[in-house]
Amino acid sequence: MTQKILLVRLRDELGSSGMAAVALLVGAALFLFLVLQPLQERSVRLDEHLTATQGLPAGNPAAEDRLSAFYRFFDRPEETTDWLAKLNAIGQGAGLELRAAEYKAIGTNTRIERYEIFLPVTGSYQSVRLFLQRAMREIPVLSLDQVSFKRSQESADLVDAHLRLTLHRVKP
Repeated sequence: MTQKILLVRLRDELGSSGMAAVALLVGAALFLFLVLQPLQERSVRLDEHLTATQGLPAGNPAAEDRLSAFYRFFDRPEETTDWLAKLNAIGQGAGLELRAAEYKAIGTNTRIERYEIFLPVTGSYQSVRLFLQRAMREIPVLSLDQVSFKRSQESADLVDAHLRLTLHRVKP
């Protein structure tokens, strides 16, 4: 009888919102123990089975596969000079006047090496946009880091653009 009195007293003190909160906590605990923990254990067993059957090193095989795919994306047969020649051809095809560009290799502690390209160009705004669109599409290992436009006169159709691009490659 004392347990019944304690439950009634607890219900009166907590009120309906307090009782709902207690019910949610109990439900969350049951969900944790009856659903999440068995799924976690099953995931570990499946990872162990996958590692054993495929002869993969222990660890997270999915993450290792994604990392391998990442490096394969940047591992292209073209040399840096090939990409630069292609970039020049795209610029000329877009009708831009390409001035002397600066190239700089950036050292990293990873397997990916970077070449920063500072490229001043002159042309119409549309031709600069066309150049960037084509370059990003045709050179998949190229990223656009910065672009700035300057018009010499308000009435001029030509703009001077300063582009900073980065070419990403796997170290040989």
